[in-house]
Amino acid sequence: MLHNGAVKTSLTSENLPHATLARLAQANRDFVQAFPGEPSRRQPVHTVYGGAHLFKARTCQRSGEVALDVMRTYAPDPVTFARALGLSFASALPDDPAALANAPAGSPGYLARLVHERVLEKLAREPVEDFRIDFEDGYGNRPDAEEDGHAVAAAEQVAEAVASGTAPPFIGIRIKPLNEELRARSVRTLDLFVTTLVTRLGGRLPEGFVVTLPKITVPEQVEALVSLLEALEAALVLPPKSLLFEVMVETTQSIFLPDGRVALPHLMALAKERCTGAHFGTYDYTAGCSITAAHQHMAHPVCDFAKHVMKVSLAGTGVLLSDGATNVMPIGPHRAAEGATLGAAELAENRAVVHRAWRLAHDHIRHSLVTGFYQGWDLHPAQLPARYGAVYAFFLEGLEAAGARLKAFLDKAAQATLLGDVFDDAATGQGLLNYFLRAIACGALTEAEAEQMTGLGSADFATRSFVKILAARKG
Repeated sequence: MLHNGAVKTSLTSENLPHATLARLAQANRDFVQAFPGEPSRRQPVHTVYGGAHLFKARTCQRSGEVALDVMRTYAPDPVTFARALGLSFASALPDDPAALANAPAGSPGYLARLVHERVLEKLAREPVEDFRIDFEDGYGNRPDAEEDGHAVAAAEQVAEAVASGTAPPFIGIRIKPLNEELRARSVRTLDLFVTTLVTRLGGRLPEGFVVTLPKITVPEQVEALVSLLEALEAALVLPPKSLLFEVMVETTQSIFLPDGRVALPHLMALAKERCTGAHFGTYDYTAGCSITAAHQHMAHPVCDFAKHVMKVSLAGTGVLLSDGATNVMPIGPHRAAEGATLGAAELAENRAVVHRAWRLAHDHIRHSLVTGFYQGWDLHPAQLPARYGAVYAFFLEGLEAAGARLKAFLDKAAQATLLGDVFDDAATGQGLLNYFLRAIACGALTEAEAEQMTGLGSADFATRSFVKILAARKG
């Protein structure tokens, strides 16, 4: 409550600690600059990794075609798909998929049908949101002349994809580590690829282009990459800071520095605002922690620890986080010879293998989502149905409750709200808004549906800011 001038105060211009308050004001400004909050840019739900030697302009479209074929073969209806993934509402579904046709909104049958329909639509429209052309683990070590050729050819294929409209919204390359053994090769591949790509595109980069730096062991590797990107921008006459990168967190040295400090804030400082993301590398990290291969998986406690360090140290900085990949592929062991067909037993075994891998992937993705990691890796087109099925189910299951909470909170003009037995305060508002923004961005929900559930309009969602929405309403 503001007091008028008649109320006596003890602090005057003579005894007010002006210097301390000035330092406080500067510290507050520094904090806002260092921690701007959730970025306004879209975050892809996954990054698909593929060897550089295999990349073609239609690779992403072809991935969608393969994924659709796998889904139609092994999950031709909503009931089969929900049960294969192990969705939370699958046990409540009838055996006959036809019974889902008139399922009421919000019911298990309705959700199963909606997830299935929207995954099929997504695979046909935009099967890959982010693709990383891999010159590291997915490519291997090859003769220099061979990698030179692949670097140029892959860049030319990206340029062709951009020109033909077949490029995904986000794309980039993963170079080899900048360690002493591979740094020369890594630098050359980066130079060849970027130079060729910019030249073929008439002096520009594609939207959403990023370089991935793997296996960081010393901070100087991040510092060196920044210098290399600056030099490339100057040589190719690109705008400053147009070449961006993401780091992979797959070594213990990228979690803690030798002196015990958390590494990521230091690495981000060296990145000079060029680092857009941090991706967790499940298998290298667990191997570095002496976890045997049989127990290396995304939900291992050592992974949760590392990812929580990532979350805590990068929260609010605008750096987007990604989890790793499930390495069990949904690929049946039996393939029909040309002109032949598989027998019933072979088909059944293929189906069981695919469903088992899908469920594992679903469980890992769900674990990531619950712990605040909204992006992960996929390594094969057959994993895409599980990716989108898990993501869409995660958002669609909670929409009604989230919509009611957000609407009630807005109606109360950001006062603390009790809806049922759930208490919401101001800190919850942006989280609820982000929930809908992410659901819309990935295709789980249409903007019209979100508007109906929340009472917000397209202009409100465009602000991406709960504070701005409230300010507009108060105005």
